[in-house]
Amino acid sequence: MSVLYSRITDLTALKKMSLAELERKLGFSNGIISTWKKSNPSIDKVEKVANLFDTTTDYLLGRTDDPSIPNKKQTITDADLDEMLDNARSFDGKPMTDHDRELIRSYLKGLYDAK
Repeated sequence: MSVLYSRITDLTALKKMSLAELERKLGFSNGIISTWKKSNPSIDKVEKVANLFDTTTDYLLGRTDDPSIPNKKQTITDADLDEMLDNARSFDGKPMTDHDRELIRSYLKGLYDAK
């Protein structure tokens, strides 16, 4: 069995989706993905699968074990920032001042927005 077929079946299982559902969503002919156990599809089909699962063609083809998209911009919500800051303390163990809290909030927000 090919790495491509194996990774696609793993991803469909994670999404609780059948291969037939995947084929319908992508507009592929019925049963085409099963043929990929032994044959290679066109790159445009691999790209469609990668895009649907928010991964890379390199991951699907076995060139990397990391399914994440490199340099994908990360975002942080205000709720995430509040949670981080609620759990943070100043260097002396006391709660942060409002001024320090806002400085750190701005810094963290800038880090995530810059990626």
